[in-house]
Amino acid sequence: MSLRFIKAGQQTSIQDAGRSGFMHQGISRSGAMDPLSLQLANWLVSNPINQAAIEVTLAGPTIEFTERLAIAICGATFDLSLNDEPVFNNETIKVKAGDVLTFAGIRQGARAYLAIAGELDVDDCFDSQSTHLTAGFGGYKGRQFQNDDVLAVLSAQEVSKRVLPEAYQPSFTGNYLLRCCAGIETEHFEQESLAAFYDETYMVSNDSNRMGLRLEGSPVPLKTGIDIISSGLTQGSIQLPPSGLPIISSVDGQTIGGYPRIANVISADLNILGQLKTGDKIGWLSVTRDKAWQHLQQKQSFLNKLLLSQ
Repeated sequence: MSLRFIKAGQQTSIQDAGRSGFMHQGISRSGAMDPLSLQLANWLVSNPINQAAIEVTLAGPTIEFTERLAIAICGATFDLSLNDEPVFNNETIKVKAGDVLTFAGIRQGARAYLAIAGELDVDDCFDSQSTHLTAGFGGYKGRQFQNDDVLAVLSAQEVSKRVLPEAYQPSFTGNYLLRCCAGIETEHFEQESLAAFYDETYMVSNDSNRMGLRLEGSPVPLKTGIDIISSGLTQGSIQLPPSGLPIISSVDGQTIGGYPRIANVISADLNILGQLKTGDKIGWLSVTRDKAWQHLQQKQSFLNKLLLSQ
């Protein structure tokens, strides 16, 4: 069983929940930019929720299937068609040999996740099947898919049709309020700088990728430089370089950095980073670490209700 990429799309790759425990060796987490959408797609086809799936970015692929399979798509909204007939996100879709799935124009968000009821034929690398596109390992030959690539599917499963409850169906508006807590160097910034950062609405730069998201807007004023020793970066770290324009670290980013961190996007909001595209607008809301922990627990509880529902 397999699927062939008639057209590969802009940046289509294999991603799972990512690899942890290797940052001290210089290996970043990688994995799905929007892990929540990955989990929801896997739920729709009765997979383990963190199993590897196909991440589709901005300009999607055209895929031909060679056998009967159950699939599901969550995350960014594309104009989807199966054999030129419309199909939709957030529900199980049954395909058969010869069927062609097309991701046409994108409507909302930046990344969609195509889950398949079965195991993808890719090897583990550092305890994950995710493709680290920057370093060139993992996933399918360590790279994004190219035209005419063929991906084999192992142990395909027959599954019952599921539809994602409306409460779990996201909407990506292009305007976001990201909750942040203090970063390690926050206390070194003057109050004027912190106020300027939190009062500004930024726009996502075209110079953004899976390594990091660069933002455009009014620079944060820095009266004095902040000298730090390079130290660990995680997804959601908001660095402030000398330009005064923030950079949000992402899943394929470097594991250490030397710019001071003015804040950190809280864990409960990290999936939103995967849906940001050029021109989207971002504002900030400061929360305490205790609140950040509560928001994460609430989000996990919300997801658990879905997992236990069927």
